[in-house]
Amino acid sequence: MSAERLLRIQRERLLGALCCGGMTEALESVLDLLLAWDVLQWEDYQILRPSERPLYHSARELLDLVGSKGEVACELLLTALNDILHKAQKVGLSFGAVRSDGLGAQWPLPTTAVQTLQVDRPCLVKRLRGHVAAALDVLVESGDLTVYESDEVQLPIHTPSQQASARRLLDLVRSKGECAAAILLQFLHKLENLSTSHDKEKAFPAELLQYHKKLRSSVSAQSLFLSTYGGTGSLSLDDIYTEGLLEVAQGSREPQQPLGLEDILGPVGTLNAEADTVLLSGEAGSGKSTLLQRLHQLWARSVALEHLLLLFPFSCRRLSSEDREVTLRDLLFRHCCWPDGDHEMLFRYILDNPHCLLFTFDGLDEFRHTFSDERRLCCPTEPAPVSTVLFSLLQGSLMQGVCKVVTSRPEAVGTSLRRYIRKEVQLKGFSPEAINSFVQNHHRDSRVSVHILDILRSNSALFGLCHIPVLCWIVSKCYKELLSSSVNQPRTFTDVYVMILQHFMQHRHPQQCTMWMNWMTGHTDVALRLGCLALRGLESAHYVFSDLDLVKCGVTEDDIALGFLVHSEGLSGSDDKHYEFLHVTMQCFFAALFVTLNDDTNRSTIPKLFNLYKQQVLVPHDCFGPCFSLQQESESKMHTAESKKANLQIMATFVSGLLSQRHRNLLLLSRPAGAIERKFRQVARALSQGLKKHFRFIPCPVEGEKKSMHAMPEFVWLIKCIYETQDEAIARAAVAKLQVEHLKLTYCNIGPVECSALAYVLQHLRSPVGLQLDYNSVGDVGLEQLLSCLHMCNSLHLRNNNVTDEGVHRLTEKVVHFENFQKIALFNNKLTDACMLHIAEFLKAKQNFIALRQALCCRLGNNYITAVGAEQLAEGLRGHRSLQFLG
Repeated sequence: MSAERLLRIQRERLLGALCCGGMTEALESVLDLLLAWDVLQWEDYQILRPSERPLYHSARELLDLVGSKGEVACELLLTALNDILHKAQKVGLSFGAVRSDGLGAQWPLPTTAVQTLQVDRPCLVKRLRGHVAAALDVLVESGDLTVYESDEVQLPIHTPSQQASARRLLDLVRSKGECAAAILLQFLHKLENLSTSHDKEKAFPAELLQYHKKLRSSVSAQSLFLSTYGGTGSLSLDDIYTEGLLEVAQGSREPQQPLGLEDILGPVGTLNAEADTVLLSGEAGSGKSTLLQRLHQLWARSVALEHLLLLFPFSCRRLSSEDREVTLRDLLFRHCCWPDGDHEMLFRYILDNPHCLLFTFDGLDEFRHTFSDERRLCCPTEPAPVSTVLFSLLQGSLMQGVCKVVTSRPEAVGTSLRRYIRKEVQLKGFSPEAINSFVQNHHRDSRVSVHILDILRSNSALFGLCHIPVLCWIVSKCYKELLSSSVNQPRTFTDVYVMILQHFMQHRHPQQCTMWMNWMTGHTDVALRLGCLALRGLESAHYVFSDLDLVKCGVTEDDIALGFLVHSEGLSGSDDKHYEFLHVTMQCFFAALFVTLNDDTNRSTIPKLFNLYKQQVLVPHDCFGPCFSLQQESESKMHTAESKKANLQIMATFVSGLLSQRHRNLLLLSRPAGAIERKFRQVARALSQGLKKHFRFIPCPVEGEKKSMHAMPEFVWLIKCIYETQDEAIARAAVAKLQVEHLKLTYCNIGPVECSALAYVLQHLRSPVGLQLDYNSVGDVGLEQLLSCLHMCNSLHLRNNNVTDEGVHRLTEKVVHFENFQKIALFNNKLTDACMLHIAEFLKAKQNFIALRQALCCRLGNNYITAVGAEQLAEGLRGHRSLQFLG
């Protein structure tokens, strides 16, 4: 296809690439090349310069002008675009037969200094970077430029970057004639003859190197100790850090394989090559903040991300407290690291070198300001609300080319933001090996760590909970309570948080807390005050509290001293003390305590808490007043609806657990039995009604197919709430009217915790179902939890679930005795020849098994079954007459 036609049919996409993010650099660089190659005359260049006219106008006229100059000019324009555009911008574009090296060979060599400025212009722009001021000094000293002209070149209004300054200098020198051009070339020639080290020092001015050193020192200091969970105990990050399961998000068409920290910024899993933002997603407590802190630490030590000169870490929780308008420079210098040297020079370097920078934003789901696509900020010096600056950075209109890493719970990132996500990487929590490693790192005394791990292995439900790093930390921290609790070992989410409540209280008042019951009798008011604060924060998406917030809820210094609230560091422009809960899940727990302990709670509170799809939130007008009402969110606050909903769902899960029989006795010490029983009945009724709504909309099956239900994440949440109650009557009633043959739970973030809840409920099914759990994080631990309900399953689908040989061994050992169980799907897991012997024995023993589907896909690195495993499988198939499908 001719170059002219390629320009014509790709016009809109080429315009988009040239004008991407509102930055002029790409177009300026293309103009430099075309001027050097004599495609454009000097007059053409003067007309097309984007500094003289709107960017899109210049880009359109360039395409029109070059298109009118014929095939060769079009070929050279495509060659220039291929050279200048970044790899991500070139995706989907065709550049035809791009001309190779030696583009200038067909033109005569320059014979004058002025001609050299034009022919070598692209190279000269790069060589002048960082040396514009020095070149101007030389030219002023020689008398070729005036001081006024020198100032004009460097005026910020005209030169937002070093490249722009260099181009303006070249234009000015060209207009001055041969003498000025010769002096500039001599200056550049002297620079070339300097030593490599001297060149490096010139390329990186002393002020920049000083700021680089200070920023590294600052980031290193911030990442030295574990910052999550309130930094309790000053745990060294080196000592405690344990890697979680990191995978490319499902749907990226990449095989599921473990990723390392540096893979977060790598090409694997890229969905939108034109975007710059990487989303690191994970559920609450999955370790996102700790992983990001580890990334910061490795950069500060020059161990990882060495190609990045500057790293700017931001906390969205802190940014939420910024109420005044800010510029990009304010955001970088005030919130991260204040420079000691030339602010203007440093900021210009940052603008000139976006590909040497990394911005990280931790906790986007905790950012409470409105995101809007209506206002996009393009000017880095223009003040704007922090939400506008942040959104403009993420979507690329500001600082396009800077890599951004954002952490968030997945449900909090809506479609308006996902359009600007380059790729999504999911953090799935701890593997069994990581749990062992974390406990051993947390307890250097091997006798303690071994004892804790023995308890975890004997309590599979608790071991599954430790898959969530924050729960693993709680279990490790409360090891004395765990070791002394031989009768009622923790099994649920609520159990673990009740345990840390007991731990903190006993350590604060050991003489008053010889028994757990004593605390609930004497410290109910403490729970109410902290619960009031927690609930107010959840309703308004506030996670950082001022002294005034604490006063409004009656929180005292003694309450703070308990340790559930910690100082919040790093708030900009504020001398007041601020506080936050150890973890957002801890805030949800105290909010749940308030709902269960407050006598004056409105009777509609709990039903509406379990009816979150109507966008109703809790607003305690007076936490100690006669009413506790709920109001609907206004339209202006709907941007945080998903984040609030996720936290309120966690709170509802805790409410279910606190009102359960396991913990009701604790509440009865300070509250009337009738009130507690009434609230529990409300929970049971709300759960029943919530599930009925799911069952009500199950579509009729297509003729010849089974009736199936595709469960949504909210269904999984309701099941988890039922599990927290530990009430078999509720579990039995929940599925009594579920009449389906196939239950599909793909892409529902099912991990070991969710498997425990599913098994607790599904074991009460009245008729067998097929259970499809493809594309989740079940693993061997989750699979073990499911064993208790597989007698009510006729098939189990576990595609892409990190199942290993050990998991298959336990599965086949159990289901061989179940008459209903007939099908299993194990595509793309981590199976080797070792599991084939177990499957062969299973086939020999179970003659009614009809389908075994297992992808032998060594290229994808998921299953590793060789001819040895195939021989073992063949031996199992010998004499087996019922198998119909073998993939």
